[in-house]
Amino acid sequence: MIVTDVVIVGAGPVGLFQVFELGLLDLRAHIIDSMPQVGGQCIELYPDKPIYDIPAIPACDARELVERLMRQIKPFSPEFHLNQEVTEVARQPSDRFIVRTSAGNEFVAAAVIIAGGVGSFRPRTLNIPGADTVEGRQIHYKVSDPALFAGKDLIIAGAGDSALDWVLALYDKVNSLILVHRSREFRAMAGKVRQMEQLCSEQKMQFLEGDISALDIVDGKLRAISVGTRSGLTTRVTTDHVLVQWGLHPKLGPIANWGLNLEKNQIPVDTAKFATNVPGIFAVGDINTYPGKKKLILSGFHEAALAAFGVREHLRPDEKVHLQYTTTSPVMHRRLGLASPRAEQEAKVA
Repeated sequence: MIVTDVVIVGAGPVGLFQVFELGLLDLRAHIIDSMPQVGGQCIELYPDKPIYDIPAIPACDARELVERLMRQIKPFSPEFHLNQEVTEVARQPSDRFIVRTSAGNEFVAAAVIIAGGVGSFRPRTLNIPGADTVEGRQIHYKVSDPALFAGKDLIIAGAGDSALDWVLALYDKVNSLILVHRSREFRAMAGKVRQMEQLCSEQKMQFLEGDISALDIVDGKLRAISVGTRSGLTTRVTTDHVLVQWGLHPKLGPIANWGLNLEKNQIPVDTAKFATNVPGIFAVGDINTYPGKKKLILSGFHEAALAAFGVREHLRPDEKVHLQYTTTSPVMHRRLGLASPRAEQEAKVA
């Protein structure tokens, strides 16, 4: 049985930053995630997706963001329990929680923070005969290595930000690129749609309105797809690869049985502490909801900071928590493993 201050459910960017905020308040955390690696959706589905709205980082990809977060939390020596799912959270008479996982691990924690994004997830897949036989080779639901598409004929299916992100990232690296969607109504940001339409007008790519209706697979290799239009016509398009970006199929899993109030598979929280209706359980990131909620990594970082103070107050209600700044606080420097700001700066220069 593992005893800790906090169990964090979810090792995505927000869950990782939660470790940092808890560590600044001298709270130890163990992190559980159903994926075999840290990074959540960012690493599983979009490792090379560009991100532009992280403060002080003009541009980075998801993989770099996760690597930076891992370096940032290193002083707090977090322990990760990956490739396992939380199966049970049970409140004890002492008001502490027993947390059990599918791998047989058992934790005793004073608080639980759910940072599980949309819950356990899988990408929405192409439900067409033969698709599973070429999945991972020619039909893809995530991009592990963009170089795979270099000089190839590529079809991207989707209408959201992820589909358009990959259109804009790959159009000049492939031999040909066709975006396929059932209508001209897009869910992506307007600026990305305008860029895609400009590329079409410049004949650097094509947009094909319709649904993928069949696959032409010969000797185990995808040769072409068929796209059916609303008019009833079918267009055959030869291709080397198909990248399907239809979003995720969210599933809360056991979280739905933890006694939490739920609104459309999301957890309502207060915005002072990001506490749920169950004392001692908090929720940050895409899994929570409140008036004005914006599903941004940036917003999740803010939520993690306030949740850490909420957890500290929950654990030690009789102690006043003083806000201390990492720039000047000797206590913070010790927790971060720094001798002093000047010594740290001198070490960087050296």
